[in-house]
Amino acid sequence: MNIQELFNIKGKTAIVTGGGRGLGEQMALALAEAGANVVVCSRKLEACQEVSDRLVNLGVRSMALACDVQNLDEINFVVQKTLEEFGSIDILVNNSGTGWVAPALEMKPDKWDFVMDVNLKSIFLFCQAVGKVMVEQGSGKIINIASVTGFGGQDPKIMDTICYSTSKGALINFTKDLAVKLAPSNVHVNAIAPGFFPTKMTKGMEDNDKILDRTPMGRYGSEFDMKGPALFLASSASDYVTGHVLLVDGGLVAQVV
Repeated sequence: MNIQELFNIKGKTAIVTGGGRGLGEQMALALAEAGANVVVCSRKLEACQEVSDRLVNLGVRSMALACDVQNLDEINFVVQKTLEEFGSIDILVNNSGTGWVAPALEMKPDKWDFVMDVNLKSIFLFCQAVGKVMVEQGSGKIINIASVTGFGGQDPKIMDTICYSTSKGALINFTKDLAVKLAPSNVHVNAIAPGFFPTKMTKGMEDNDKILDRTPMGRYGSEFDMKGPALFLASSASDYVTGHVLLVDGGLVAQVV
C-alpha cells in the first residue's frame, strides 16, 4: 500500500461522540475531510446538526443524533441508526467527557459518580455496543479520548479535579485491556491523550501561566492539532498499532520536572 492508500478512509463510517464542539468537532472534521461519512452525536442536537451540515458541504454523508452517553438505550439507538443509514461502523471516537472542580477532600460522591459515568462507564457501553458490530465485521478502529491528566497527579492550582484525572487514568488502562481482548478480531483500540486545548471544558485556564511554563512547546493545542492523530488511528496507517496511548500535549508528559 502506498501512503495515500494507508491514510485513505473514503467511504468508511465513523461515529464521533461529543462531536458538536471542541475536540470532537475538530476530529469529526478531520475524518470527513479524509472522506469518511460521520455520525455526530451528543446531548445537544442543535450543535451536532451544525457540525453535520458543515461535513455534508465537504461532500460526505453525515447525520446528527441526540445521545446522552449515560443512557444505554440512546447509545443503542445511535448504533442502530448508523447501521441502518450506512451499513457499517468502521470508526468510533469516544470523545464525550466532563469534569468537576472541587478540592479532593470536599468532592461530593454524586459528582464523582457523574464524572465516572460520563468519562468511563459510557465509553465502556459504547465500546461494547459498537465492538460487537466490529467483531462481526472483522475490522474496526476505536479511539478513546483520554488526557495527560491520566498519567499522574495534578497541581490543584492548575486542575483541582481529582475525579477527572482518575477517570482518564482508568480509561487509559481500559483502552489497553480492551485492545488485547479485541485484537484477534482485527479490531484496534487506541487512545489519544490531549494536553491543554482551549475548549469549553478548559475555559478560564488559558490565563494560567503555569500551564505554558510546564509545556515545552510553549503553546496550547490548536484547532488542527488533533486532526492528524485522529486520522492516523482511524486509518490503515495504524493497522499494527493497538493498545497505544498517543500523547498530543506539546511535550508536557515527556518533560521531567
